[in-house]
Amino acid sequence: MNLANLRIAVRLGLLGGFVFVALVAVGVGGWSAIASGNARSAAALERASILSDAIDTTRSAQVEFKNQVQAFKNILMRGAEAEKYTAAFKKSAALTDSELGKAKELMAKVGVATALVDDTLHAHQEMSGKFLQALAPYQPDSPDSARAVDASVRSIDRAPTKKIDDIVLFIEGESHRLLAGMAEERETAQRRSAIILFGVVATTLVVGGLAVAWLARSITTPLNAAIAIAQTVASGDLSAEIEVSSTDEIGTLLDALKHMQDSLAGIVSKVRAGTEAIANASQEIASGNLDLSARTEEQASSLSETAASMGQLTATVKQNGENANQASTLAGNASQVAVRGGEAVAQVIDTMGSINESSKKIVDIIGVIDGIAFQTNILALNAAVEAARAGEQGRGFAVVASEVRNLAQRSAAAAKEIKELISDSVAKVETGSRLVGQAGSTMDDVVASVRSVSTIISEIAVASGTQNEGIDQVNIAIAQMDSVTQQNAALVEEAAAAAEAMQQQALSLAEAVSVFKIAGHQRHAVALRGPV
Repeated sequence: MNLANLRIAVRLGLLGGFVFVALVAVGVGGWSAIASGNARSAAALERASILSDAIDTTRSAQVEFKNQVQAFKNILMRGAEAEKYTAAFKKSAALTDSELGKAKELMAKVGVATALVDDTLHAHQEMSGKFLQALAPYQPDSPDSARAVDASVRSIDRAPTKKIDDIVLFIEGESHRLLAGMAEERETAQRRSAIILFGVVATTLVVGGLAVAWLARSITTPLNAAIAIAQTVASGDLSAEIEVSSTDEIGTLLDALKHMQDSLAGIVSKVRAGTEAIANASQEIASGNLDLSARTEEQASSLSETAASMGQLTATVKQNGENANQASTLAGNASQVAVRGGEAVAQVIDTMGSINESSKKIVDIIGVIDGIAFQTNILALNAAVEAARAGEQGRGFAVVASEVRNLAQRSAAAAKEIKELISDSVAKVETGSRLVGQAGSTMDDVVASVRSVSTIISEIAVASGTQNEGIDQVNIAIAQMDSVTQQNAALVEEAAAAAEAMQQQALSLAEAVSVFKIAGHQRHAVALRGPV
């Protein structure tokens, strides 16, 4: 994880958390040291209290032991109350053993050696037995018996007394050593706690100082870079490379500055391009206005010429109208003549049809004549055959039959020639009839064409009148165009002035954006030309 990408609030939180944890560690360490010291002190005090109780118990045993010894002496000195003091002796002996047993338990509780107590108990019990044995021959009413008993037990109480005193001294020594060790241990613990606390505090200060320095540097360095970038952008330099190496608030700020610089660079580039385009367009508009002015003047002169030409055209159109009226009259006459020609052709067609029918009838008649000649030839042939059979009697008949045959053949040949001539005439008549029919159709077409021409010429006459009216309107329109052309000339002058003003504004805008420097470009110099 890159700490530089952490947000500033998170880094401050981590630093605060570290300081808090360090303070908690110091507090917990101090509290733990104090608690540990208190626990050790409490334990030591408890041991010291137990040892003090053991000393008190041992001293109580000393008192009871002295009471026991005194009771034994009272037995010897007050024989009359021997039983009473004997009971007191036994009671004190039991209490001495009991107190020594309690002292032994207390010593064992704190881990102090109890061998001396065991030895003392043994010595005390042995001494108590010797005292009781010495009382066995004792006679309360005999002073000598008392002295004898006293002499037999003299000084046997010194060893238990010394041992009990040694127990007290031993316990007191253990108590003194315990208190001294407790003081030394407390001093050691305090020194160790001080060292630990000093180390924790020193570590916290060092790490905290380094963390604060790192945090300050991680904030101020990119912040100074952002300030420098903002100052660079404010000075008009948009070519600086902005590197964003973190995702914290400063990184977000740098990224926003980068996007802002890129957007400004794009806007400045577009403004520059737009300024150049406007300047070039204004130049083109100015040039166009000049051309338009010249063309407007040319148009005005052309309109004058057009007006003159339209006058001539008006006269020509009127003349065309008159000619069209005359042509319409002539076309009507031609149409009437064509109609009469068509009627004559129709009569010729009817006549040729009659001739064609008559020719066909003649052909039929000649066919009949040809058949008769053929039959006559056959009959003459038959007659010649019969005459040949008749011999001499039929010779004259044969000559007649031969003549008849020759006549029949000449008739058939003549009929054939007539038929051929008539067939040729019929064919020619059919051809003539067909040609006459075609001539009739042609005449019909001519009549229709003449009528169409007449109609067209009439329409031309009407159109000429309409055209004459249109030419009058054109003359009016040309006059209006002349007026509009003069207005256009005035507007062209105004447009030229506006184009020049726009070019001056483009120059001012170019000078305004020339202060910006874009990556890959130097400061953009104003290089726009004035109007030509």
